[in-house]
Amino acid sequence: MRLDVLIALSIGSTLALAGTVLGQQAAPSTTPPTPPPADYGAPITNEQAKAVAGAAFAEAKKNNWRMAFAIVGPAGELVYFEKMDGTQLASVEISQGKARTAVLFRRPSRAFADQYAARNRAFTSFPEQPVASEGGVPIIVDGKIIGAIGASGGTGQQDGLAAAAGAGAAK
Repeated sequence: MRLDVLIALSIGSTLALAGTVLGQQAAPSTTPPTPPPADYGAPITNEQAKAVAGAAFAEAKKNNWRMAFAIVGPAGELVYFEKMDGTQLASVEISQGKARTAVLFRRPSRAFADQYAARNRAFTSFPEQPVASEGGVPIIVDGKIIGAIGASGGTGQQDGLAAAAGAGAAK
């Protein structure tokens, strides 16, 4: 077969495929819109922070997970920290990074892990680098973000469960 015929067939096939793809309509999204994040409130107190860490600690202990827990205020400042015996040392800083991510961006750190997994890495250009790993959860009381908890030492899912248990104990 001649080269000019092969090129013409190739171009024709490409155009036909493009027309088919462009002619298809995307299915409407069934995902509900994300609600706006909560506003910041008064900073978490030391008493509240201890209760949050205590609940996360209890969840980790119940499941035999060794973890570190960081509780930060609305500006990302460390308010309270606790590390279980035998926890890997890297978890000290990682837990603080997860907590800072959750409070400064007003969403769980898992949101960035999900974006990273989907190859949407625009957040890597942010001046404040979020930790793209599950385990950072905003602490919300009376509809206001008063701080966040970061948990590290287990799998991402384990960190997320412990952090959620802690955040849920805030009053």
